[in-house]
Amino acid sequence: MKDWTIVFDLDGTLVDTAPDLAEATNHVLSTLGLERVNELEIRPFVGHGALAMIDGAVKAHGRKLSERELHDLFEVFIVYYSAHLADYSAPYPHIIDTLDALKAEGATLAVCTNKMEAQARAVIEAMKLDKYFSALTGRDSLGVYKPDPGHLTGTIARAGGRPARSIMVGDSETDIKTARAAAIPVVAVSFGYSVDPVLSFGPDVVIDDYRDLRSAIGKLQAAALSS
Repeated sequence: MKDWTIVFDLDGTLVDTAPDLAEATNHVLSTLGLERVNELEIRPFVGHGALAMIDGAVKAHGRKLSERELHDLFEVFIVYYSAHLADYSAPYPHIIDTLDALKAEGATLAVCTNKMEAQARAVIEAMKLDKYFSALTGRDSLGVYKPDPGHLTGTIARAGGRPARSIMVGDSETDIKTARAAAIPVVAVSFGYSVDPVLSFGPDVVIDDYRDLRSAIGKLQAAALSS
């Protein structure tokens, strides 16, 4: 793993944040006098950021928001979510042991998320994961965001790595498109927030459990070094 950079998505990949994101979205709906939506209805929008979650939840009630209304509600969302971002969220099973092992083997770890950077850092800190990561970038960190490949390559650069010695780990079509556009191998987790089977988006490897990640990374490293 030495000299390799492993870049993780956050929501649906490192941490199951959907319960708290759903609560924040439902808080926004309550300010509009609308009924709550189910967490499962929120999950498809998580990888696209808070604006998409709000817009999707409101549209589920048959309403359409103007750009101004949407951004005003985004501020309501952020205030509530910032105060409740770790009420119900939790790291996925076996992620701690996996991060420990990757670090022990010399890997550099980073986070690349479409969450706003301040909220992403707060979640990582609340989950006690911050010590593992050399860089973290959010939607507002680099001027571009996933699926723009510059978000991923910029994260790698901040971590001191090189794209030719990097691997992405994510849970969505957006993550896979980003990695593909950056010409970086990608491991997809099957337990994230993708509505369609993540295999259908063409990742290099799909894992069902973090105990399988190091083996998957090893195969991708061997393929990269032999090409």
